[in-house]
Amino acid sequence: MSVEQLVDSLLYEGYALYPYTAGATKNATPTPHGIVYPPSYAEANPFANALLRAEVVLEFGPGATVAAAVRFLQASGEGHQGVERAIELAPVAVDDLFSSSAGDGFHFEGEGEMRGRVRIRAELLGDGLARIKLCVHNTSELDDGGRADRPTALRSSLLSTHVVLRVEEGRFVSPVENEGPHVEAVAACENVNTWPVLASAEDDTILGASMFLPDHPRIAPESLGGLFDNTEIEEALLLHVQTLSDAEREEIAAQDPKVREMIERAEQATAEEMIGLHGRLEMGHPQLGEATATVDGLTIARGARVVLRPRAGGDTYDAILAGRNATIERIYVDYEDGVHLGVTIDDDPGQELMRDTGRYLYFKPEEVEIR
Repeated sequence: MSVEQLVDSLLYEGYALYPYTAGATKNATPTPHGIVYPPSYAEANPFANALLRAEVVLEFGPGATVAAAVRFLQASGEGHQGVERAIELAPVAVDDLFSSSAGDGFHFEGEGEMRGRVRIRAELLGDGLARIKLCVHNTSELDDGGRADRPTALRSSLLSTHVVLRVEEGRFVSPVENEGPHVEAVAACENVNTWPVLASAEDDTILGASMFLPDHPRIAPESLGGLFDNTEIEEALLLHVQTLSDAEREEIAAQDPKVREMIERAEQATAEEMIGLHGRLEMGHPQLGEATATVDGLTIARGARVVLRPRAGGDTYDAILAGRNATIERIYVDYEDGVHLGVTIDDDPGQELMRDTGRYLYFKPEEVEIR
């Protein structure tokens, strides 16, 4: 999967929400993520940003170059239909980015009165180590004395703004890891209105996303395509599409082509494809799926029979299970060495189904009693 495919999916997050009709209150304005507003609107609204700033740490060698791209939507037409925009900055030598005379950036124009500027600079942190700074500014001027309402401001905003940085002859340091030789340099990075992560196997690409993501994010292979709010459960959204009324379908058919195409694609999902979306569990961490774990001198093994003794005052459902016999199916160890026991209930008629689908109930070691 390419970074471009990932951005294509993220770009339309929040573009339209179920039931996907323009008349729904939550679809009155587009894209609640990654908005770069006009300065006058941002000054009058403390929770709005007129810029996006991505700062990341780079290990680089002789002749290293950095290129950048900005992807966003601009509202157009009735119903705030989104038009895709892309700004590409050609590769530039990292050494040239240290100069204070690197220029004031690349100016661009969108439809109507929307204006913006992209600027990339670098700060030398040590031999072969730099902090790369990419800023996207909205420079649009609203003739409103700073009193524009949000729908008006959105028409001159960059919506769902995503940035990509690529390096040749170098590698980026993870912006989300909290350990390693450059942890202090990473902690000093100031990111505004974006959440950068590593986006390539070679760590030569950074994605500044409009939402929290892990390093090396990817689209699930079972996914049938973006549903515009598909950071939610895709299976549930596809099932919701099947429940749209005739009136809602007529309204969708008469509106934004992007929404109409998405609905048509969702309606074509087969039963087999729907089953494929039902869920899976990946063993991605080397400490997951342990055969045994020792806690406070007590060794617990996978397959052990236990009695559930959930802590008092905890989850109501856990309290219902107090005293029930269970089997330990999985033992997980998290990043902080905490132990989590995945169990199934012995007298549950669906116990085998839970095992087959990997859907377990979780308890701490102190909440079980070995039989």
